[in-house]
Amino acid sequence: MSATTIAASASPPSKVLPGLAHALVQAELLPRTLVEQIHQRSQETRSSFIATLIGSGSMNAPDLAHWVSKTFSLPLLDLDAYDPTRLATGAIDSKIIQGYKVLPLLKRGNRLVVATADPADHEAEDKIKFQSQAQIELVVVEYDKLTRIIDQAGQSANSQISALVGEDFDLGDLSDGSEATETKDQQAAEVDDAPVVRFLQKMLIDAINMRASDLHFEPFEHFYRIRFRVDGELREIAQPPASIKEKLASRIKVISKLDIAERRVPQDGRMKLRVSPEKSIDFRVSTLPTLYGEKIVMRILDSSAAKLGIDALGYEPEEREKLVRAIHRPYGMILVTGPTGSGKTVSLYTCLNLLNQPGVNISTAEDPAEINLPGVNQVNVNEKAGLTFANALRAFLRQDPDIIMVGEIRDLETADISIKAAQTGHLVLSTVHTNDAPTTLTRLMNMGVPAFNIASSVILITAQRLARKLCSQCKTPADLPAETLLEAGFQEEDLDGRWKPYKAGKCNACGGTGYKGRVGIYQVMPISEEIQRIILNHGTAMDIAEQARKEGVRSLRESGLLKVKQGVTSLEEIIAVTNE
Repeated sequence: MSATTIAASASPPSKVLPGLAHALVQAELLPRTLVEQIHQRSQETRSSFIATLIGSGSMNAPDLAHWVSKTFSLPLLDLDAYDPTRLATGAIDSKIIQGYKVLPLLKRGNRLVVATADPADHEAEDKIKFQSQAQIELVVVEYDKLTRIIDQAGQSANSQISALVGEDFDLGDLSDGSEATETKDQQAAEVDDAPVVRFLQKMLIDAINMRASDLHFEPFEHFYRIRFRVDGELREIAQPPASIKEKLASRIKVISKLDIAERRVPQDGRMKLRVSPEKSIDFRVSTLPTLYGEKIVMRILDSSAAKLGIDALGYEPEEREKLVRAIHRPYGMILVTGPTGSGKTVSLYTCLNLLNQPGVNISTAEDPAEINLPGVNQVNVNEKAGLTFANALRAFLRQDPDIIMVGEIRDLETADISIKAAQTGHLVLSTVHTNDAPTTLTRLMNMGVPAFNIASSVILITAQRLARKLCSQCKTPADLPAETLLEAGFQEEDLDGRWKPYKAGKCNACGGTGYKGRVGIYQVMPISEEIQRIILNHGTAMDIAEQARKEGVRSLRESGLLKVKQGVTSLEEIIAVTNE
């Protein structure tokens, strides 16, 4: 036997290398001894082979990603070009994402696209398949970019809350707003479904951070979708496994004091997220049975919105002066009109906040009370129990009120009592669902309210819409022809060259939409003697609108065009929200 043979037989057997390390040796990209050393170091430091490989300087992340993509015949994706807000992070448990350094990019039906730097890690792929019950499609990405996004996307809900309201917040303080304790069975269910609890908390915190107004949890046959309404538009946020839908619905219903066994009829409730001893955010919860489970919509009710002040609502100076003058009248009726989601409640509560003084008795009847305002007596209408708007108003009149707010005038009985209250020394604020201020008056007449009662009680009507504000960081001048501006409603004298319209751009600050936040557009119409005369003569909405225009009242479109001149929003947005 030769010396060479003896030496070979005396040498220790080769170590079993993981998939990626073995592939590097097979391709002769790195010497086996070096790969074995890196593998041993990764085991000693309890880090992944690929992290130790790149950390050693033996290969850099871009070169490794290109080689892996070619060797394993998988597509290569540059994560710098991917929008991190579109990640399907709810599709895989965060422990798998962090532990195996994988990133769920997209979930469509039963197909889940996952980014990885090491497609040879079959254990990770098996874990993902088992947990998501989906068909996995791998794409290769650079390891350093992958870990950076995972670190950003994988922040715990606790750290997100801490960044929002301080370090003293105890995660999990979700309740129905009452002091009652949960049963042992409910507490046990929470422990068993801890991932569902954490997922729900993360969704709530994400919604608050994104300034969303509503959260939609929507079950379908093959997938489950979560969308947020941000600046009036719905955005898809996550597609968690469809198997989560029943547990998530049960968790929401438990803390909203709803019947978790009842899945056949809609239910309404409330829940509270206490973010600190001094601050909590309420959610209004609505469930709806659909073909594939219960759809749940949660509306965020942030009381701070009503305390921003009237200047934050977007009124022009002359419109604000008209409104403030009207709400400080000793009696009369002020009506706010507009479609659902146009900010009527915030406007009413902003007015109440201005009037909320120790010497004033304010009572409100709402369905339900959306904003909690200390110092105001708020009543939730409950028609099943017999507490209607009309009954609440009758009770208010026996409670020595100064100011009454009615959530909505829906019928003749409520309108009649409200108007009588306004005629007998009370200031009454309410809403009506009409398109603009002039049609509100004719709507009351169509309900059956006598014209002389309307003329003697209503002192001001404000119609409103909410338009998205252009992002200040990416808005760009829009080159619009004069014909387009004139067709939209501008006058020849407006096109004097001293201003320019802007259009939406794209940047990270606005999530690529070009818009960030919303601004109110208002038509503020005081009821003058001439308009009272038209009402008494049973004039039409067109007659009232023509007189209001003579008195300098802007239409909603004209108010919107003023915001375009100021560079606050785009012409496209104003045309969309004031489609006349």
